[in-house]
Amino acid sequence: MEIILTSLISYLIGSIPFGFILTKIFLKKDIRNIGSGNIGATNVLRTGRKGIAAATLLADIFKGMTAVFLGSFFGLDLSILAGLGAILGHMFSIWIKFKGGKGVATALGIVLTLSWETGLIVFTIWLLTAAALRYSSLAALLASLTLPFIAWAIASPQLVEFFSLLTVLIWFRHQANIRRLLQGQEPKIGKK
Repeated sequence: MEIILTSLISYLIGSIPFGFILTKIFLKKDIRNIGSGNIGATNVLRTGRKGIAAATLLADIFKGMTAVFLGSFFGLDLSILAGLGAILGHMFSIWIKFKGGKGVATALGIVLTLSWETGLIVFTIWLLTAAALRYSSLAALLASLTLPFIAWAIASPQLVEFFSLLTVLIWFRHQANIRRLLQGQEPKIGKK
């Protein structure tokens, strides 16, 4: 029963499409019709509204943290299961026809809650890469790629396996970005 409830609740938490909701409320627009069509903070930034993009980022991080925190009452295994539910909910939201975001902010919330040291290092890698190269997607891909290795150095083997899965999911959701990066067509941070 705990497994079913944890999976369902964490999926529902993760599936809240904050970027969609916030742009609907404050801009009266559907974020899926703007920029890349993604519901995440990077695409919300393309609206020109930094505050709404920041709120989306924080809300997406927080939903990953919340799901893992709730799962932690039942131990590490259910914390991991809750994290998986949250990221799948974000990527395949029931509220918007099983479409969703790429999972980077939600994954950060999950990682920070399971291993804050790993989370801070990975976030620093993302931040430095994004600042230097101005590609949010490339920063996410590189940071997620380092995630299992950093976890291997400082976290438990169980987390290494789960963080490897997060990396695979993030790379899967970034297929279009990878193609655009290879073709030199990926927009930089802040570009519409």
